[in-house]
Amino acid sequence: MRDKSSFLGTRRAATMVSAILTLTILVLSLGACNRQNPPVRFASTSDPGVNNAPINNPAPSGAGVPAVSYADLVSRVSPAVITIHSETRVRAPQQYPFLDDPMFRKFFDQRRAPQQPERRASGLGSGVIITTDGYILTNHHVIDGAEQIKVDLNDNRTLDAKLVGSDPPSDLAVLKIDATNLPVLALGDSDKVRVGDVVLAIGNPLGIGQTVTMGIISAKGRQTRLQGSGSFEDFLQTDAPMNQGNSGGALVSTNSELIGINSQILSPSGGSIGIGFSIPSNMARTITDMLVKNGKVRRGQLGVVVVPANSEPAKELGIKDNRGVVVAEVSSGGGAERAGLRKGDVITAFNGAQVDDANAFRNQIASTAPGTEVTLTILRDGKEQQVRASLGELKPQPER
Repeated sequence: MRDKSSFLGTRRAATMVSAILTLTILVLSLGACNRQNPPVRFASTSDPGVNNAPINNPAPSGAGVPAVSYADLVSRVSPAVITIHSETRVRAPQQYPFLDDPMFRKFFDQRRAPQQPERRASGLGSGVIITTDGYILTNHHVIDGAEQIKVDLNDNRTLDAKLVGSDPPSDLAVLKIDATNLPVLALGDSDKVRVGDVVLAIGNPLGIGQTVTMGIISAKGRQTRLQGSGSFEDFLQTDAPMNQGNSGGALVSTNSELIGINSQILSPSGGSIGIGFSIPSNMARTITDMLVKNGKVRRGQLGVVVVPANSEPAKELGIKDNRGVVVAEVSSGGGAERAGLRKGDVITAFNGAQVDDANAFRNQIASTAPGTEVTLTILRDGKEQQVRASLGELKPQPER
């Protein structure tokens, strides 16, 4: 009996040790996962250099796994994505500024202390050629403050670029180079992009050279507020890996169309964790057109503050319907006040298009030229009516 008991005890002990080892390995694996994941005229499809023929995926091979390649797509679109180098003068602070004052200099040695020489800071980003005669779309923050801008083309030429115009609230800028017959990317319709669509991100991350990554559209209509409260954002979110240097590069659909300009990433470490944001092509098209024509962007203003219909401020106003956006404030002297809009009105449509999101409505107003008369469909006291309003002009906020 003693031998049998001893054998059973040994067996139980071995089982317990095996269970403890298994649990320990599981905990270490989870710990490793946590460490890895810490808390003009735009190009059209008929222009030279544009080829947006759909990609025909090869037939499935192997155990039901399709052999898919994006090589043909990349060879068509990548020549239009370029690298941008910028240089900014950084003036060193004076160490002894009081020596410029004669009243102080007479008390000290007349020899002037040498001042630190000016230094130049270099920036790196990406851009997209959108016309055959050299208009390039990129981010405002790629060229912000730059005194010199050069672009590296994919035919090994390096050319000087001039700034046509820049728009900090949308983080977009347009450059121009002196060249012709350039490869271009046609701007697609970003409103037709669906969550789950496959996309490619093309740029020059960390200066290693042109790089292509693949992912899907993870979400639409995102806001980050990184540019400040005066920014206009309607980002496409993607898990296609992006890093520093991808800014201003292309987000491309499988139809070879430019659907976004890569702008930001969300990352606690500064590297890609699969959350990137791109400015949709429809917003880029509107901003680019204004920058090319006028060198600046003019935005419409209705003169209201709106909140989501399901928000607490809307509930406090007695709104029970979740449709549209709710007018929480009407500015004195603005187009909304002149049109008779009131606090508590629910806006359900803008020029016949359904309104569901407060940020999207703000972007619709801003993208409409000042002085334009618009039609708003509203609900007031449970009754639907239409109101005509003339938009004012939104004054740009000074950069911080």
